[in-house]
Amino acid sequence: MGSVASETGVTELGGVPADARLPTNYGDFRIRVFHEESTGFDHVALTLGDLTGPDPVLVRVHSECLTGDAFGSLRCDCGAQLDAAMRQIQDVGWGCLVYLRQEGRGIGLHAKIQAYNLQDRGADTLDANLLLGHPVDARDYRIASEILRAFEIDGVCLLTNNPDKVRQLGQHGIDVVETMPLVAGVGDENREYLATKIDRMGHEIREDDLDGSR
Repeated sequence: MGSVASETGVTELGGVPADARLPTNYGDFRIRVFHEESTGFDHVALTLGDLTGPDPVLVRVHSECLTGDAFGSLRCDCGAQLDAAMRQIQDVGWGCLVYLRQEGRGIGLHAKIQAYNLQDRGADTLDANLLLGHPVDARDYRIASEILRAFEIDGVCLLTNNPDKVRQLGQHGIDVVETMPLVAGVGDENREYLATKIDRMGHEIREDDLDGSR
């Protein structure tokens, strides 16, 4: 299992690397697992094609969302974003998807469902976290930068709407050469959620992308 213990420390346990072929509906990826010692979490990178450039590598840094990614929840756009990112990497022919174990914007699954309960009663996605005593967004992208460096990826074209993700990766030494918006799965169940992310978190989603006629 790949272990990211420091910015450059990647080790393998048991003599067999946790690195294998992963055929998917979106192409024949490779999957590699990285163990984060400080949290005990296993994070994943899916790669496709030659990552040596010279162009910036198409990268999606995606935080775990059990409800959206696995169960197809319509309360968020996470599952649709994951599908769209894998499809875009396949269309380009090369790229990397980093899948981080940061459920619920970093507050964990239990607290996330508690936040859903508060949202059912009228709180928005930010206030629900705050009412539970959690940060609006507790995610830390340091580990993502270490994973990218393990593949010797420095310059990236980042699939994201989140300026904080761009800022944090830059602070940790990843050159975000350009960004590409990733708007997918907009519907009646998540339109207010996405509008809150625009208005209160600065996510770079155009208002007309939330138009119900799209």
